[in-house]
Amino acid sequence: MGPDGRVRREARRLTVKIPKGIREGQRLRMAGQGAPGMGGGPNGDLYLHIQFQPHPRFRVEGSDLYHDLHITPWEAVLGASVEVPTLDGGVRMKIPAGSTSGQKLRLSQKGLPGSGSKTPGDLYAVIQIVVPKKISEPEKALWNQLAEMSDFHPRR
Repeated sequence: MGPDGRVRREARRLTVKIPKGIREGQRLRMAGQGAPGMGGGPNGDLYLHIQFQPHPRFRVEGSDLYHDLHITPWEAVLGASVEVPTLDGGVRMKIPAGSTSGQKLRLSQKGLPGSGSKTPGDLYAVIQIVVPKKISEPEKALWNQLAEMSDFHPRR
């Protein structure tokens, strides 16, 4: 605080070591990096409030990560093995036959790392079935053939 009792703003650059396993919303205390104490006392502490920047592939909830996994209609119906991104690189994941949009598949301990003895979070691949916007005439004929021979009716 300044001599008038008001908070003083000061711009300076600090190098901060972010501990492994920190979570959004936590505070990080930097001892002695705050404003000088009253009457020439020692500097106070500076508290940093942790916020994560949005990631293009993952959403964070606590220690868990969520990834929208885009699959084709035939992969959803027949099942497949697809690559799923993780913080450590891609891993193969089995998509069960008959999967539906919104279904969550879990990769245990592939979320945010734990701190100390805490277990890492999980990664959830959330299935999103993506339909082709443009199809060829032969593909259209196959889809029509499937529509005619199938007895599946989701709105019944």
